[in-house]
Amino acid sequence: MDQEERIALFLDYENLAIGAREHLGGLSFDLRPVADALAERGRVVVRRAYADWSYFDEDRRMLTRSHVELIDIPQRMGASRKNAADIKMAVDALELAFERDYISTFVLCTGDSDFTPLVDKLRELNKRVIGVGVEKSTSLLLPAACDEFLFYDRLEGVEVPAPPARSKPDRPASPPPAAPPAPRDVDALASLVAQTVAGLQSSSNGAVTASTLKRTLLRKDPTFNEADYGFRAFGELLRHLAGHNVVELASGAAKGDPEVTLPEHGDREAAFALLRAVVRDEAGSDGTVALSGLKNKVRKAAPDFSEKKLGYRSFLQFTKAAATSGSVGLRWSQDADDYLLTSAPEAS
Repeated sequence: MDQEERIALFLDYENLAIGAREHLGGLSFDLRPVADALAERGRVVVRRAYADWSYFDEDRRMLTRSHVELIDIPQRMGASRKNAADIKMAVDALELAFERDYISTFVLCTGDSDFTPLVDKLRELNKRVIGVGVEKSTSLLLPAACDEFLFYDRLEGVEVPAPPARSKPDRPASPPPAAPPAPRDVDALASLVAQTVAGLQSSSNGAVTASTLKRTLLRKDPTFNEADYGFRAFGELLRHLAGHNVVELASGAAKGDPEVTLPEHGDREAAFALLRAVVRDEAGSDGTVALSGLKNKVRKAAPDFSEKKLGYRSFLQFTKAAATSGSVGLRWSQDADDYLLTSAPEAS
């Protein structure tokens, strides 16, 4: 059975064009990067763009070549024209949701929070909703409402012009251009992935596949994109994490969709041994050490330590697991108002 997603694309064109021009150095909106991103997600069967096209003559030709149906809102009344375009787009999207059951995904290209109720209604109708918008002109409310949100400026093929260099009169040379933004923290991502895999393993009897993991990460953060961390595909990200022993990959039931698991307990045993050694070295005259501040001491001994990479939600959960394994002793102290650890389980 064909499981290919059928996609309906709706463009709030004035929002996109003005957002790109004002926040991306005068850049003209180009549909191609959006079309390429959607081609990886399914088959686009409906393409509609809404605007007063007398203001976007060049853009109209570009969209027509891409087989986009242009919906003309000719009123020239500022906000009234904009409201008319928004209402027309919302009505058309809902009409399509009711009349075309085969359309499974709606893509709303806008940064306007006024479309949030439309997103909510489409999801209520069991439709997947992907948003696309210029980052600086996108409302904070909209991405969180979507199943996935793509920032136009981060899409492959969007070349944002660098701001012109400004030279001071008393300096003959212009300052060097600013360095491009660094990729996001991969260590933080590793912790998020390990924590998510652990949660999926504990809440599901079935295998955790790469596609399930990606969908879950998007539910946690609809703006998640592995490209922001320097990876070209989610599979490349998983292979990187597997190479650093954060996860393990195995062939899944479907080709190209591997099963993802946390490393076997050998790595946890090494972490338990590390904790035991730190507790032994840091223990006071009574042989105990308080939980508060202990994680910093463990990280001082092993800077790459992260309990989340091992599948634990917190350092306390990790220490409880170590105590259960017999690696350390752990008890609550009313006097210290804290957990106390020893380097060996205390006799009961």
